[in-house]
Amino acid sequence: MSSSSKIFVRHKALGYVSNHVPVVTRYINRRRENILVTCVGKALHTYGSSHFKLLSVSDLHPEDITCTAGDTYLVYSAAGKTIYAWRRGTELKHKYEGHKYTVKLLLPFGNHLVSVDESSHLKVWDIKNESVHSELDFQNELFRISAIMHPHTYENKILLGSDQGYLQLWNLMTSKMIYSFQGWDSGVTVLEQSPALDIVGIGLKNGRIILHNLKYDEVVMEFQQDWGIVTSLTFRVDGPPILITGSTYGHLVFWNLDEKKVFAQIKHAHQKEVTGLKCFPSEPLMVSSSPDNSLKLWIFDMPDGGARLLRLREGHSLPPTYVRFYGSNGHNLLVSGGDSTLRLFNTVTEIFNTSFGKATYRSVKAKKKHNYSTDPLKMPPIVAFSAEVTREKEWDNIAAIHSGIPKVTTWSYNKKKFSEKILLNKRFITFADRKQVKLKGVATSVFVTHCGNFVIAGYSTGHCDKFNIQSHLHRGSYGNGSAHDGAVRGVAVDVLNLMLTTGGSDGFIKWWNFKSTKNSKELCKIKLEAGVSFFNYHSESALLAVALDNFTIVLIDNEGRNVVRTFTGHSGKLNDITFSPDSKWLVSAGMDCMILTWDLPSGCLVDQFKVDAPCTSLSFSPTGEYLATTHVQYLGVSLWSNRTLYNHVALKPVKLGDDAPVMALPSTMVQPAEAVSEVEEEEDEVSELSDQIRDLVTLSTLDSSRWKNLLNLDIIKQRNKPKEPLNVPQTAPFFLPTIPSTDIKFDFSDLKDRQVEKVSLTHLENLTSFGKYLKGVETDEDFINAFEKLKKMGPSAIDFEINSLTSGLENSETLLKQFLKMVKIVLDSKVDFELVQSYLGLFLKVHGKEIIENNELLNSLEQLQESQLDSWQKVEENLFYNLSVIQALKM
Repeated sequence: MSSSSKIFVRHKALGYVSNHVPVVTRYINRRRENILVTCVGKALHTYGSSHFKLLSVSDLHPEDITCTAGDTYLVYSAAGKTIYAWRRGTELKHKYEGHKYTVKLLLPFGNHLVSVDESSHLKVWDIKNESVHSELDFQNELFRISAIMHPHTYENKILLGSDQGYLQLWNLMTSKMIYSFQGWDSGVTVLEQSPALDIVGIGLKNGRIILHNLKYDEVVMEFQQDWGIVTSLTFRVDGPPILITGSTYGHLVFWNLDEKKVFAQIKHAHQKEVTGLKCFPSEPLMVSSSPDNSLKLWIFDMPDGGARLLRLREGHSLPPTYVRFYGSNGHNLLVSGGDSTLRLFNTVTEIFNTSFGKATYRSVKAKKKHNYSTDPLKMPPIVAFSAEVTREKEWDNIAAIHSGIPKVTTWSYNKKKFSEKILLNKRFITFADRKQVKLKGVATSVFVTHCGNFVIAGYSTGHCDKFNIQSHLHRGSYGNGSAHDGAVRGVAVDVLNLMLTTGGSDGFIKWWNFKSTKNSKELCKIKLEAGVSFFNYHSESALLAVALDNFTIVLIDNEGRNVVRTFTGHSGKLNDITFSPDSKWLVSAGMDCMILTWDLPSGCLVDQFKVDAPCTSLSFSPTGEYLATTHVQYLGVSLWSNRTLYNHVALKPVKLGDDAPVMALPSTMVQPAEAVSEVEEEEDEVSELSDQIRDLVTLSTLDSSRWKNLLNLDIIKQRNKPKEPLNVPQTAPFFLPTIPSTDIKFDFSDLKDRQVEKVSLTHLENLTSFGKYLKGVETDEDFINAFEKLKKMGPSAIDFEINSLTSGLENSETLLKQFLKMVKIVLDSKVDFELVQSYLGLFLKVHGKEIIENNELLNSLEQLQESQLDSWQKVEENLFYNLSVIQALKM
C-alpha cells in the first residue's frame, strides 16, 4: 500500500484566517508594531498589524487548538491535554503535559503559566523548567471556571470567573483564596482589566456588563446589552473612557463611561459572534476576530468618536462550493462559497486576495446607503459559474447560477464586483393581480462563450437560453419549446461558436447550431445509460467529460459526437471533474472521499488517494502545476502540487480498491519573501564567541564611512573645494604699528636686528608618528598594534599617513616594505578583512610606481598576493554557494 499519491503532493492551503479562538495581541519592540496571533484548526497564524501580512505559520498540532495566550517572549497554545510554547511563531520551545482533560484557558503569569482544563483543574507551570509549581482543584458543580485574569498591581493574585456567576480572588503563591464575590446570577463569559486600578470589566451570559471595584467589592456601573451574551469585552487605553463589547450576532457596542450610555454601534461587524476583541495600547486602534474566518482592524477617527474599518483579512465564512483557475498563468483562483460571495485567491501571495462582494437582490446603491454587512436580501449560494478572459475589460465576464432560483448573475473580473443586472427569461416569472409573486424553475448549468459575448444557461424545466452578457438581453432559446425533457445539467460551446452541446437528466446529449435559436432542432443526439449530472469541456482538445447519475464518467469526442471512453470507479455521487492542461489526465472527485486520476490515452486509472472530507470541487491549473480542491466543512482551498513536473514518475495502471492512501489536507504556508525570521522579543542570552573562528574571515564592524571612500577621497576633496577663492584684505591687519600720515606706513623703530641661527637639517627625519612607529616594529604583535593605530584614524588621516610613507628621503623603501609586511600579517590573521582591502587598495594606488621600480618591494608584494588569494578563496566559495542556494529557491 502506497503512503501517498503518485502524482500529487500537499502544497498549501488558501483562505484561512481565524476561527472561534480569540485573537492574541502582542507588541514587539524590534518590529515597532503589534503582532496578531490567530488560530486556524491545528495551526497558529501570525500577522503584522501594519499591513495584515501573514508573517509565520506554526507546525500542525496533533489536535485542534482550544485556546491561546501570549506574553513578551512566547506564544502559548493548547491542543487537547497538552500545552505548547512557541517562539517566533514557528519554533517549539516548551511542552507542558499533565492535564487529564482538554485545556480550555491559559494565562501567562510572569515566569509562570496558568492553565485550566474542562474539569476546572488549575495548574501553575514554571515556564522554563516545564514543571508544575502548584495545583488547585475546583468542582464543576460548585465553581466551573469560565474566565481568568490577573488584576493589575495585585501581586501573585488571579481572578477567576465561573458559569455559576461567582468570582474568586486567589493567591497563587500560597494557594489560598483571598476573597469570594457573590456574582450576579448569570454565568461569567469574559473578564477584562480596565485602565483604572481595582476596576474590572465583567461580561455575563444574560447580556449585562459590570464594572466592579475589587478592592471594595462594589459595582461602579452596569450596562445591559440587547444583543444577548457578551462574548468579548475591551477598554480603550489610549485616553478616551470607552468600553467596547461584542455579541453573538456579530454586533459591536461602544459605551461612553463618562456619560454611562451607548454612543455608537456597528451592526454586523462580523457575520458570526465576536470572540476576540482587543484595543492596542496608546493607539486609537482595535482588532476583532470571529469564527466567520475574518480578522478586522478598526480605527477610532469618526466625528462622533466611533470606529470605522481600517484593514480587513478574510476568507469564506461558509465552505466553498465551486473553484476554477482563471487566466493562463495559473496564479489566480475564483472561488464561490456558501456565503453567496465570490472571491479571488492568489496562489503566489495572499496580498492579492480580494472579494468580489456578495450576490444580493438589493441594488448596489441601496447597499451603500444602508451599509448592510449582512444583507437580509442576499441570494442563495453560488453552485457553479463560468468565466472567460477575452472581454474582461469591456464588460462582465463571469456568469454564476445559484441554488434554487432561475436567475443568472454576472460579475466583472476587471472591476472585482457584482453586477446589478441579472439574466432571466420572462417565462420564469408568474404574475397575479399585476404583481410579481413567484419565480418558476431553477438554473442548473451555465457557460460563457470563448468570444466573451454570450451566456448559455440551462434550467430545470428543460429550457436552454442564450443571453448577451453586455446588454443582459435574451437572444433566443434552443429547441421547440424545450431542449430536453428533463433538467439541462450541462452546456458547452466550441471555440468558434459553431456548435452548442447540451446534456439533460433525461440521459441525452444533444448538439445544436449555436446561431440558430428560433424553433431550432438538434443536429444530433446520443442516448447515455443514465442521466447527466454535469459537464466539463476541454476546448483545446474538443473533449467533453460527462458525469452521470450512476457515478460513471463518459468521455465524448465533441467533433466526432461519439463516446470514446467510459470510466467507472466511484462509489458515491460525483461532485466534479477536471482535465489536465494537455488533456492527458482526467481527475474526478466524489462523495466517497476519493480523488481519482484517469489516463485518457490508455483509459486506465493511474493514481488514487483518499481525503478526510469529500471533495466538492476541483480544478487543474493551466500550467499543470497545481490541483485546487475544496472540501466539505472546510473554509479554505487546498493546493496540491504536481510532482511529475519536477521528477520522473512512472505511472502504471492501479487497481481500484480499499488500499488507496489517505492523505491529510494541506496547511497554510508562508512565502519566503513574506516570512519574517524574527517576530518576537527574545530573552537576553549570554553567548561567548571567540575573536576569530577558524577558516573564516572577520569584518571590523566599523562604519563604512571610515574605509569605503578612501580610494575616492581626492575626488571628494576636489568636489568640496570652494568655487570662489578667498578674498585677501587690501589693508594690513589692525594690530601692526603704523605712523600717522596721509599714507599707510609701518613703524619699525622698535625692531632690533636679530641674529638667526643656522640649523642643520642633515639628520632631521621628516616622518609622522605612525611612520616612526612602523619603522621600528619587528614582531607580529607590534605590526598588529601598528595596524590598530591606523584603524583608529579617520579617512583623511589615513590618506595622509599612507601618502607620507614616501617623502623623498632615504627611509621610503623601508617604510613601504614594512607596510606590506603589516598588511600580510593582518591578512593571515583573517581579521578586519574589509579594512585591509581598503588600506591596501589606497597603498597600491599611491605607491604603485615605486613598487614596480623596486625588486625587493615586488617580492614582498608577491608574498602578500599569496595571503590575499588564500583569504579570498574561502570567502568566494561561501559567497557563490549562498548565491546558488538563493537562486535555486527563487526558481
